[in-house]
Amino acid sequence: MWERVRYVGQWLFRHDPIYIKSQSRARAIMLCNREAIESVPAKWASKVQFFPVNGITTEDLERTAVSQPRDGRFQVLSAGTLIRVKGFALAIKAFKEFVSEYPETRLDIVGSGPEEPHLRELIEKAGLQSRVKIHPAIPRNELLDKMTEADVFLFPSLRDGGGAVVIEAMSAGKPVICLDTGGPGTHIDKGWGIKITPVSPEAAATQLAEALGSLYRDEGLRKSLGKAGRAKAESDYHWDRLGERLMDIYQRALPANATD
Repeated sequence: MWERVRYVGQWLFRHDPIYIKSQSRARAIMLCNREAIESVPAKWASKVQFFPVNGITTEDLERTAVSQPRDGRFQVLSAGTLIRVKGFALAIKAFKEFVSEYPETRLDIVGSGPEEPHLRELIEKAGLQSRVKIHPAIPRNELLDKMTEADVFLFPSLRDGGGAVVIEAMSAGKPVICLDTGGPGTHIDKGWGIKITPVSPEAAATQLAEALGSLYRDEGLRKSLGKAGRAKAESDYHWDRLGERLMDIYQRALPANATD
């Protein structure tokens, strides 16, 4: 019901005369994910510029340059606000399938929110108390440190316009597994991660588990995807590069006779 209400709200907004007029008059339309780009009418498609709303700094890259020591077990990390659309229940279901074949593994979920009691119930029902831990939300720098301790970053968010943690995980050199939706689906490519097309909860959980298994079995693949992800984050998501791109968009959008 909520998704239907949301869909109607989006339809009304996109047909609002003021919104339509703004798109008509705009010289550039900056959007942060594939779904938003595809929603722009074809007659204005030439104005569209992909522009992320999240980025990283040189300090972030320096902080995540070296992986931290671990306890030897394969570690999967997931993080975000604990609300239903972030898909943490799906992460737990996928991990249950994965851990049945690879028991020497663990899943750490970092975050706080109203979905926490339900997630803890799922963990208990699945008998995963010793392998899945929920940690309270922590400052961003601490989360970056925790990312360096993980082997894989799992983020099965059902709807996420930006997906800051995905870019942060890339900067930490960790392969990302996500759903092919919203910001994460736009940021992640097969060269530095694995993304799953969501068809049903059951199918998605199985595919996420299979993705975890493929990365568990192939350390070389984990390292190559992580290295490529870090390079991508540095080249395309560094705030300095984004600032240069924004300036370029402004310069091309402004009339030739515009003054400083």
